[in-house]
Amino acid sequence: MKRLIGALALSTALSLAAQPVLAEAADNPLADERVRQAIAYALDMDTIVDTLFEGKAIVADSMIPNGAWKADGLNDYAYDPDKARQLLEEAGWDEDYVLDVVYYYGDQLTVDLMTTVQAYLADVGMQMTYRKLEGDVIGELTGVPDDPKSDTSKVSWDIAYGAKAALVLHEYYNVYLDGKSAYTPSEEDRNELLRRINGTANLDEQKVAFQDFQRLENVDLSDIPLYYQQIYIFESDRLDRNGGPYGNEQFNYDWNIVNWTIEPDDEGREILYTNKGPIQFFTQPWLNPGLTTGAKVLYDRLLTANASLVPTDGQLAEDVQVLDGGMKVMFKIRDDATWHDGTPLTGEDLSWSIHTALKVPSLNGVFANTFQSIEGANAYKDGGADSISGLAVDGNTVTLTFETLDPNVLVTFSQFPPLPKHKLDGVNPLEFQQHPFWQNPIGSGPYRVEEVQMNDFTRFVPYEDYYGGVANIDEIVAFPSEDNDPNVVKNAAAGRLDYGFTKSVPDVQALEGMDHMRVIPADIMYTRSLRVNAFPKKPAS
Repeated sequence: MKRLIGALALSTALSLAAQPVLAEAADNPLADERVRQAIAYALDMDTIVDTLFEGKAIVADSMIPNGAWKADGLNDYAYDPDKARQLLEEAGWDEDYVLDVVYYYGDQLTVDLMTTVQAYLADVGMQMTYRKLEGDVIGELTGVPDDPKSDTSKVSWDIAYGAKAALVLHEYYNVYLDGKSAYTPSEEDRNELLRRINGTANLDEQKVAFQDFQRLENVDLSDIPLYYQQIYIFESDRLDRNGGPYGNEQFNYDWNIVNWTIEPDDEGREILYTNKGPIQFFTQPWLNPGLTTGAKVLYDRLLTANASLVPTDGQLAEDVQVLDGGMKVMFKIRDDATWHDGTPLTGEDLSWSIHTALKVPSLNGVFANTFQSIEGANAYKDGGADSISGLAVDGNTVTLTFETLDPNVLVTFSQFPPLPKHKLDGVNPLEFQQHPFWQNPIGSGPYRVEEVQMNDFTRFVPYEDYYGGVANIDEIVAFPSEDNDPNVVKNAAAGRLDYGFTKSVPDVQALEGMDHMRVIPADIMYTRSLRVNAFPKKPAS
């Protein structure tokens, strides 16, 4: 790392870090794809990953991570400063132009990366400054021009460094839909590919469309992909998954937790210690459906997914039928599913959950798109109807009729957990998280809450009447933490952490140094990139 930053970055950082951006003309030089390609060639991402990230990342050649849906033959833009200079010369690049690069992370690693990028660009004749966005960060990143084809940019930056984390691949590219992109003008070729991606529920047809889109973007580089972030699952040597798979722990998949075992204590009890327990309340699971321990073990979904988050089999649903080319979906809820208080789980619970979710402000975007695609959903959401006309309940059979096709409807129901109507009926959706239910919730999953000491620990025990069988592990103790747990290393060293996951490189390195811990990297849909603003810029005032 010292070699990289010392050789390339120090002198450039001192001279340019605080340099003001030059006045901009109405024309934007970044609208030329040759300039965007030059930036990609100028960055030695292999060295950056090996040094700054100490090998804990994967160099990217597309926004879509490696796997079955990656297109063949993509240009990886291997480090080639001579090629970068050639492209800049062909594009007529003005070496006096100073790129304004922004970011929103507060860690030192991001600053080091910005300094390094600055040095690499200087080597090919491009100047840049960098700054951390403050205040209305979302507004600064996402201001959309009124005319998606040619209007003046509403954001002030040239390039934004950021991440795209996705539950479904559509989230990577739907940002380019007309009227949704802050940095990519509308193009008909791109729009046609987006129509193909979103216009079918057929996975084979989607795959071809996504691969065609990757080939287009591999030339256009609206986003310059930098690296894929992996997630790191850590476990103590006491834990045995007994054949359960490893996948994207931020979401839900069939991880076989009912059959996990752990080395018993002196009293013969199997107790697993983990983190991501509640701090002041249990976080409602309709925004981040698998991020907390409670979201993972308290609730079941209609469907299961495999480790790659592809829907596979029924869970709460014993039968699923996709009809009329995906415009109608029918779920038959199993008769032996109950809530943790013994109340039967019925089609009314699912109906109530969908109706309520539509009006909850903090709703996962994939869920929102599915529910808003149901016939009559928007009329209900806007107050023009008392119910969703396209949602019908007949006992434990729920039928959804869609007004517009949603290719991710099965993904939604592999992640969205129905909640108990009899406990939450009448809740104000705008105050959903404030309901007392979230102090001690019940669910439909393999574990129930036994004891809660907020901001200290939570104990989960097997639900004895779980339709999937009683779980092997006698007790799960979850210590409170957010997504980034500052106590991971301390608790693991003390033998008080048997399972968890992280993206923190320092935590991973510390855990790898512990003899009793193992770390398993898992590929997830999480890509860091440079978003290049190609809209015409505001003239200097």
